[in-house]
Amino acid sequence: MARQYLLGNEAIAHAALEGGVGFVAGYPGTPSSEVIDLLRARRPEGVHVEWSTNEKVAFENALAAAWCGVRALFTTKHVGLNVAADPLMTSAYTGVTGGFVVLSADDPFAHSSQNEQDSRLYAAMAGLPCLDPGTIEEAHAMLRDAFALSEEFGLPVLFRPTTRICHSKADVELGPVPSVHREPAFVRDPRQYVVVPAHTRVLHRRLNEKQAVVRARLAGLGLNTGEIRGCRAVVAGGVAAEYVREVLPDGVSLFVVRAYPVDPGQLQSFCLEHEEVLVVEEGAPVLEDEVKRAAGSVPVYGKRTGHVPGEGELSPALVRAALASAGFVEKAPPAPPAPVEGLPPRPPILCAGCMHRAVFYAMKRVFREGIFPSDIGCYTLGLQLGTVDTTICMGASITIGSGIAQTVGGDVVATIGDSTFLHTGLPGLVNAVYNGANMVLVILDNRVTAMTGHQPNPTTGVTATGEERPKVSLEALCRACGVEWVETVDPYDLPGLIATLREVRAKKGVRVVIAKKPCVIVERRARVKRPRLEVDPSACSGCRTCLRFGCPAIAFEGKKASITDLCSGCGVCASLCPEGAIGKESRPPAPAAPSGGGA
Repeated sequence: MARQYLLGNEAIAHAALEGGVGFVAGYPGTPSSEVIDLLRARRPEGVHVEWSTNEKVAFENALAAAWCGVRALFTTKHVGLNVAADPLMTSAYTGVTGGFVVLSADDPFAHSSQNEQDSRLYAAMAGLPCLDPGTIEEAHAMLRDAFALSEEFGLPVLFRPTTRICHSKADVELGPVPSVHREPAFVRDPRQYVVVPAHTRVLHRRLNEKQAVVRARLAGLGLNTGEIRGCRAVVAGGVAAEYVREVLPDGVSLFVVRAYPVDPGQLQSFCLEHEEVLVVEEGAPVLEDEVKRAAGSVPVYGKRTGHVPGEGELSPALVRAALASAGFVEKAPPAPPAPVEGLPPRPPILCAGCMHRAVFYAMKRVFREGIFPSDIGCYTLGLQLGTVDTTICMGASITIGSGIAQTVGGDVVATIGDSTFLHTGLPGLVNAVYNGANMVLVILDNRVTAMTGHQPNPTTGVTATGEERPKVSLEALCRACGVEWVETVDPYDLPGLIATLREVRAKKGVRVVIAKKPCVIVERRARVKRPRLEVDPSACSGCRTCLRFGCPAIAFEGKKASITDLCSGCGVCASLCPEGAIGKESRPPAPAAPSGGGA
């Protein structure tokens, strides 16, 4: 096939097809989401692709397929691997028959994540091989070949791209996509797949015996390579190795690690040829610790010595600064220019017409001094509206809320999205009801997994591949969990929403309000049209009540409010105006954006 200029995730998705993948499952999470989005559109007949309800579910589905001899791919982001950690650890014991690749995309600098954890640590803890690409071409080749490696070892293989790999572009030489022709079959073997203690002890010993074989095989593949150029050396891994290549001076040796576990003999022989070694890597000092064990008395610098930043994302400039701090180059690069003074801050905000904004506004009106635990999603931006007091991980708003309610009491109002509720919110709701928490849960149901790219979920009524399925009823689920008071509201009906919240505040126990409205971007793509709003300047008093609502479509010109072309026609601002100065626009609504337009 021809060489193509591709997004990293696009190259990874095609590599999975080239590798003969037959089963794909995951949960949306930036920076990994596009892999399944692309695979669902390009899969050959016979390849199963699904968005699962959470990462543990997805992992176990894919593991089962691999036990049946099918090549399987599980996709997640680094924090999603936490959710799947339980089966991940045991899958190393059971092993696999079909190749099983665990794609965990790390996010240095936490561009869209709540932490910067390093998936390589999971591979080391589980005893699994880990592939750490430094370029998009390497990512493509590694993912394609990882299925065969997995079958050779009889182990899942962890594949760890980072945000720069997933969301950059490069030329990639694509290969042919084979037809999926494997006949799946499950071979019953309780000693392999039933991990009771008697079996586990044997399986653990076998896993330990595989480690030397895996190290030797990876060394033989030439994925970890060194070049001696002088008495000082840099050891680098992942995309950091490419930054090093850009700034490394002549006369400094380089050892590049692309696969773990690293053969200690290979690493030791390289380090002992040098007087000093600097380790450059993103994430945790995983490689640095390996080098220290191998280097003996040779001084090793890196994150633990303060020569390389202990957090955040690296760049060629930061790598050059690290080289300078270790004395490998004479001087650091000049400091970046300071930003121009007086520029206004531009924090991320909810879209114009987003249903979440009206809900948060109403919550603040009714509960004022309440405590507001929240969750992972677009609605985390309610932080700017004073209605997000805690956010930890998927599903934690309910459990944190019930813990606070049981501890300090008062008004506790938790918020969670529809997809997140189905992901890990349900157990927390069951627990809150069972243990008698006194709290309100607001489920923000915009009918889609919006933040990660508008992927479908069980409330949407379609699968990842577009097949229609029954829509899950959140109302029925909540009542089945034991909640006696469940009410669904239209968040665009601000007076009705406020009245419902006032009613719920007067009650006790666990109460659930479901604010239901499709995501405004999804509506725009579906060409849903609403008349835009406009301000009657003769009636506007300039009180700024509408401006405090925070909608980006509301502006002020002089001392009067105005509505910009960002308006989606939700009409909430008209309910807010004390003067009645906001109403539907008299001219016809502008045509909707073309189908498929981005956020």
